[in-house]
Amino acid sequence: MARYIFKRLLQSAVTILLVVTVVFLLLRLMPTDYYFTDEENIKLTDQQKLDRLQGAGLLDPPLTQLVRFYKQLFTEFDLGTSRRIQANQPVTKLIGDKAGVSMRLGLIALGISLVIGVVVGVLQARNKDGIIDHAGTAYTVFVNAVPSLVTYSLILAFGARVLGLPSMYSVRKPGPSAILPIICLSVGSIAGYMLWTRRYMVDELNKDYIRLAKLKGLSTSSVMYRHVLKNAFVPLAQYLPYSILLTVGGSLLVERFFSVPGLGPLLTDAIGRYDTNVVQGLVLLYATLGIIGVFLGDILMTLIDPRIRLTSKGGTR
Repeated sequence: MARYIFKRLLQSAVTILLVVTVVFLLLRLMPTDYYFTDEENIKLTDQQKLDRLQGAGLLDPPLTQLVRFYKQLFTEFDLGTSRRIQANQPVTKLIGDKAGVSMRLGLIALGISLVIGVVVGVLQARNKDGIIDHAGTAYTVFVNAVPSLVTYSLILAFGARVLGLPSMYSVRKPGPSAILPIICLSVGSIAGYMLWTRRYMVDELNKDYIRLAKLKGLSTSSVMYRHVLKNAFVPLAQYLPYSILLTVGGSLLVERFFSVPGLGPLLTDAIGRYDTNVVQGLVLLYATLGIIGVFLGDILMTLIDPRIRLTSKGGTR
């Protein structure tokens, strides 16, 4: 296990560095004219533009800039400052402030999705082809078939007009104004957890060890929760750390729809406004969260089911 963990950590670090390096170099190949497209800088003379580019080190060879970037990152954890989104604001602070909002909403939505999705999925499997199963299947089909914007619009209309909930997120009153964004973040995930919990549990119910347990006289509840659910939850657990970590990144669609000041819209804003330092910081964040999330999922899977071995005499499975 220790050898596997070390190997995966090394692979993860190399992958993250490759992703960040490729994005960094691609950004440096773009024309520098994009730095001066806003109203404040468009009137600068050519010499003034040249002086600003030299002062920021953007005219140095790309490899020189890359070495300087990694040196600042590893020695000072400095990702530079934002040039366009929030002028002269450190990128780490900018991302940290917005990540906090996204993470709070995302974790609440994930908790709601996990509880409701797994519970309803269990009830569907236990009452296969019954009313609960058909209702759950209808909900899953509806959520997956209808475009997300239509679903969000229906939730917004019902929540604002019928329940009187705030239609836009407010930093001053985050409690009530966060209800509709959390619901929108949850509806899709609930359907996903319902679908996969039901599927895995139905597969487990058809296996021989379940029939044997029933023949031994074990109650239906004991079989469902002590055997079936435990084994069915193993595949879901593999993606749980990944889902938790990605809540930091927020949701582009939901956060734009409700004007949530989170990380979701920040990447597109940074690309559109050519704020390269912010783009690099976000790429580093997303790559790290995604890769580490998958790695932690493998570890969690082995903790839940000790029968799963990540390594063997023949190597990694």
